Amino acid sequence: MAKPYKRPESILLVVYTQAGEVLMLRRTRPVDFWQSVTGSLAWHESPRMAAERELREETGLAMKSGIVDCRHTERFPVIHPWRTRYAPGVHYNREHWFALCLPDRRTIRLNPAEHVEHRWLPFYRAAALASSWTNRDAILRIVAGMVQTGPAVSADETPLDVRLRPI
Repeated sequence: MAKPYKRPESILLVVYTQAGEVLMLRRTRPVDFWQSVTGSLAWHESPRMAAERELREETGLAMKSGIVDCRHTERFPVIHPWRTRYAPGVHYNREHWFALCLPDRRTIRLNPAEHVEHRWLPFYRAAALASSWTNRDAILRIVAGMVQTGPAVSADETPLDVRLRPI
């Protein structure tokens, strides 16, 4: 039986601490590819369901409360070697951004089929290490703002301007 094509939609979940340390994961393939928690949506899943599942699968953290939907998406081209995973003619992926602010570092249990290393890094180092531009932008827009200005929120701010509160 042929393997079904992947849905061209994914999540990016930036996990960080109140101190501004960001969790970064190094993939098994491609070599030296660093990222936040990411993953494709199954055909039956909402973006939030995928964020909760990917967090659990990739880090061992089983948390539903505290994950914030940033209400932001990015569209990016699927790199050529991975296009065979998608239906013919699919060249772009839609990525939904989520964030999880923790009071402090947590013990991470990696899935060795997907990741070989993790690091907790200051947000500016995590952004520099991120292998994709969307991941870099998400770290800078979500975490850098919270660290620089604190968790103040005004009524007229857009979702990405909201300084995410820790759980």
